[in-house]
Amino acid sequence: MQKIQKSEFFETGKDGVKAILTPDDKKIDVIEFEDKTLCCVKSGLGYPAIYPLRETRFEPKAEAILMDLDGTSVHSESFWMWVIEQTTARMLGDSGFRREAEDEPFISGHSVSEHLQYMLDKYVPGGALAQARDYYFEIVNHEMSEILKGRGKQDAFTPSPDLKEFLLTLKKEGVKIGLVTSGLYEKAMPEIVSAFRQLGMGDPTEFYDCIITAGQALRRGQTGTLGELEPKPHPWLYAETARVGLNMPFERRHKVIGVEDSSAGVVSIKLAGFSCIGVSGGNIGKAGVGELCDYQVDGLMPILDIVL
Repeated sequence: MQKIQKSEFFETGKDGVKAILTPDDKKIDVIEFEDKTLCCVKSGLGYPAIYPLRETRFEPKAEAILMDLDGTSVHSESFWMWVIEQTTARMLGDSGFRREAEDEPFISGHSVSEHLQYMLDKYVPGGALAQARDYYFEIVNHEMSEILKGRGKQDAFTPSPDLKEFLLTLKKEGVKIGLVTSGLYEKAMPEIVSAFRQLGMGDPTEFYDCIITAGQALRRGQTGTLGELEPKPHPWLYAETARVGLNMPFERRHKVIGVEDSSAGVVSIKLAGFSCIGVSGGNIGKAGVGELCDYQVDGLMPILDIVL
C-alpha cells in the first residue's frame, strides 16, 4: 500500500492520524492512529463507511472456514465480467464494444451496481444506472436459463481444481463450511449448483453449513433485499455467515478463517475480524491488498495444511 497525505475524512498529522494508506485500486483507505486502525470503505454510489480494522490471529484447528464463491470455489469471474461488458455494449448501442484490461479490478469482487457505475462513469457518462441494471438482469436471466438447460456459454462455471476433495476433507474433519458471495442469489446459486452437478456432490444447500448471498435483486414490480450497498468489501456478509449462519461467537473468531481470491473479499474478511487466506488467480495482487492476507496459496489443497 502507498501512503497518502489526505483522505475524504482524515488527514495525516491531524486529530491523531499517524498515516493514511491506500492500495493500488484505491477502494479503501487505512487510517493509522497510535491506539487503533480504521478502514474507510469508499463507495461508487455515495455511501462510504468507516470500520475498525482489528488485528487478527488464527489458531488451528479451524472450527469454521468461510469460502468465497467466484474465483475461489468456482471459476466464473470472466463470465460475469463478460456480462458487465455486454451490458455496457447495450448501453452504448455498440455490439462491438470491448472493455479494457485495466477495468478488471473495478468490475470483479464488488456489487453489481458498483461494477456498472464504474463502467458508466468511464464509457457512458450520464448513463442511467437503473437502465444498466435492467439490461444486466435481462442478460443474466437469459444466460442462466440457457446454462441450466445445458446451453449458453459452455465455460461459464467451472469448479476450482480439487474443490471436491478439499470440501470433503473439511467435512470429514468436522470443520463448519460457510459459502459467502457478493453475488445476488439468482446469479450465485446457478453457479454452485452447476459446479456440484459436475462434481457429483448433490445439493449444495444440503452440503454447506451456511450459504450467504447478497440477497435478491431489486427490480421494478418486485421486492428486493439489502445487497447492493453492503456487500464485500464491507464486513457484513462474512460476519453474518460466521456469527449467525455458523453460530461462531465473536470471541472465538481466532478459530475461524476466510478464503478469498479478490481484493474486496480480503478486505471484507479482515473487517469482519478474521484471518484471511488469499488464493492466487484473482485480483489481490493487481489491487495491491496482498499485505492484508495472513497467508497466500496457489490452490485449495495447501489450505488444509494451514487450517487442520
